Amino acid sequence: MYRRILVAIDGSRASGRAMEQAVAMALATRAEVSAVFVADDTDPSFETVPGNPAWLMADVVAYGKGVLSRAGERLSAAGVRWTTRLTEAPHGDATVAEAIVAEADRWSADVIVMGTHGHRGVRRMLLGSVSELVVSQTARPVLLVRDGPTRRGT
Repeated sequence: MYRRILVAIDGSRASGRAMEQAVAMALATRAEVSAVFVADDTDPSFETVPGNPAWLMADVVAYGKGVLSRAGERLSAAGVRWTTRLTEAPHGDATVAEAIVAEADRWSADVIVMGTHGHRGVRRMLLGSVSELVVSQTARPVLLVRDGPTRRGT
């Protein structure tokens, strides 16, 4: 039985669907949910700015706080016990995955819920997805939630 559900969110549609699954699981098992946003300023769209200045990370952190605020509103509206946490990981996909796994370990999560495709775009195609890295780095169960159908008609 799951009592502590960690949901990794990044504001993407896939992470929104992961949040919905976490809410459904929490309601079914009376579990607590911890929504986690990993602030990462190494997205390819940011790499055109030399040196990733501090203001860029501040913008990413502000965005993450907004994502977590909306997650808290959703969890409260569902009547789920919850916490949120923003952590910084400014070194790419592997570090984002490591931050998610570390947070699951720190919080003693029973399961990690996350979307299969987030805001990582081109980098995901080149380096592999954060979700794949999380699965390979944790012994905890991981529920991967797709954004939508992968084949026509499914």
